[in-house]
Amino acid sequence: MKKTWTFVMLLIIGGTQVANAQNSELDMELEVTDEEKIMLFTGFSAVVLGIALFLARDIILRRKTSYDKNELESKKDKTFEKYHSDWGEDYEEFGNRYNTKDDKEFRNASISDELPNYYEVLGVTKDATHEEIKQKFRELVKKTHPDKTREDSEEKMIELNKAYEVLSDKERREKYDRYFKVS
Repeated sequence: MKKTWTFVMLLIIGGTQVANAQNSELDMELEVTDEEKIMLFTGFSAVVLGIALFLARDIILRRKTSYDKNELESKKDKTFEKYHSDWGEDYEEFGNRYNTKDDKEFRNASISDELPNYYEVLGVTKDATHEEIKQKFRELVKKTHPDKTREDSEEKMIELNKAYEVLSDKERREKYDRYFKVS
């Protein structure tokens, strides 16, 4: 009960103070000097310029390509952008052809005859099982690892790891076999 009376008294006192504050006439007129106006305008201009630069940062910082430097006919009708855009490789085409990173890598390497024979690298046959590939990989790693042989065999280890990485994964092996015509 005592808390209630205290609360009521605070409300009454607070209400009378607010009422008195609103009734009293105050002579408050805002006076801004010319120097303050210049500072406000300069600050506002800096903020607007900063926002404009932030919004245009992609356009300003965009890396220029050789296509940008040349005056080509395809720029006029935007055919280059239509067929060579950045997002073109990110989507998957409908049908049986997939544009995955492995497909692109194997396709480009097979076209340029640079696709290595990973079966020869590991010393296994084309019909080798996953266990045979794993066992042969481990044997070769033990023989050629730079810590074991004290030789500079890092390139050989990279080649072994890549061969095992491709042949141990069923999907990647199928893609590799599709592009590398193993006899």
